[in-house]
Amino acid sequence: MNDHKGLMDGVYRYQRHIYDLTRKYYLLGRDRLIADLAVPDGGTVLEIGCGTGRNLIAVGKAWPQAALHGVDISEAMLNTARGSVAKAGMAQRVTLAQGDACGFDALTLFGRATFDRVFISYALSMIPDWEAALRQAARCVALGGKLEIVDFGQQERLPGLWKRALFGWLGAFHVSPRAGLHAAIEQLAQDVGGVAQSRPLYRGYAVRGGLSRV
Repeated sequence: MNDHKGLMDGVYRYQRHIYDLTRKYYLLGRDRLIADLAVPDGGTVLEIGCGTGRNLIAVGKAWPQAALHGVDISEAMLNTARGSVAKAGMAQRVTLAQGDACGFDALTLFGRATFDRVFISYALSMIPDWEAALRQAARCVALGGKLEIVDFGQQERLPGLWKRALFGWLGAFHVSPRAGLHAAIEQLAQDVGGVAQSRPLYRGYAVRGGLSRV
């Protein structure tokens, strides 16, 4: 955890100040995921890899009665998130905590072990042991709840030159789109007794997936 935390703090020490402005042009599908969360009245939401808090603020605006929680390994990003949440007037509704996506203790950090909605937006591609993070996310989903994911896809319906250029550029920022995401979600759903779903977006530029706990 310490090595990855140090890496992420180093990557975002300065980028966090321009992160939301620049990422809106290529982190596609985030707002559609948020619009589809359908948080129940008075429900609880957890974002794993919450970064600057941008997504949690959007969820808070869409569902004013929801209790919001965010965990991130980077203290630098959390500093930005705290300021953004306060500026949005949501400091009383949003609980932020530092933790490793692969093994945080939700009960200790947030006072609850499970949530009605858990989501991960463009974070699995930055987590070395992303499958462990996926399993941890599923453990945080309450019965009847949902896990929602959006991340970079495999560019399957886009030109090969585009894929090579994009993956090369992403690699410079320690981002690796996960080719095995679909299979991992399917296996996870079997393991936890859930229903899996995943599909490509924008000709494979992004992938949307998740599971429902039943």
